[in-house]
Amino acid sequence: MTFTVTHARLDGGPARLRLAGELDLSTAPELTAAIDRLAADGHRELLLDLTELTFCDSTGIAAFVRGDNLATAAGGWLRITGATGRVARVLRMTGLDEVLRYEAGRADPATPAAS
Repeated sequence: MTFTVTHARLDGGPARLRLAGELDLSTAPELTAAIDRLAADGHRELLLDLTELTFCDSTGIAAFVRGDNLATAAGGWLRITGATGRVARVLRMTGLDEVLRYEAGRADPATPAAS
């Protein structure tokens, strides 16, 4: 299975990376490089669309955490959306589904939602 990362800028919003295929030891460097390029270009808000991601191992999870740490250090955030199936299960098991959850309409998804 192949892995692709495509970039699109949302109108007035975060940079969006669409991930497709399998994110694992051999493909995680592609995601890390894409995040690093965006950070170097001054993008502080990153949204990862996982709708077409079919697999994610611990290396992929580490890439998400590293990207979030990088964005946070620059005063921004990294969030995920669209995970389904096995990918959603891994995110739930690690707790990242809550930590990196994206909620459209919130000005800063890095802040906790009001209860």
